[in-house]
Amino acid sequence: MTDEQSDQDRVESRAHLLPEEAAVGSDDPQAQAEAILAESDIREADQNAAPDTVLERRTSDQTVAAVEPPD
Repeated sequence: MTDEQSDQDRVESRAHLLPEEAAVGSDDPQAQAEAILAESDIREADQNAAPDTVLERRTSDQTVAAVEPPD
């Protein structure tokens, strides 16, 4: 499968409207899917692309203080 076929498959898959999207409708689900996936690809490639978004990558042991069990 070429990248172009893969991209087209992604667009076709995403063009099926989610229930929330179907409720309000879409003039062009194909174009909407292309725009959504393009923005998603940009955000995936550049973690700082989303305004006001900070993605932290930490392990669970870095997120909470360890609690010692009582004696």
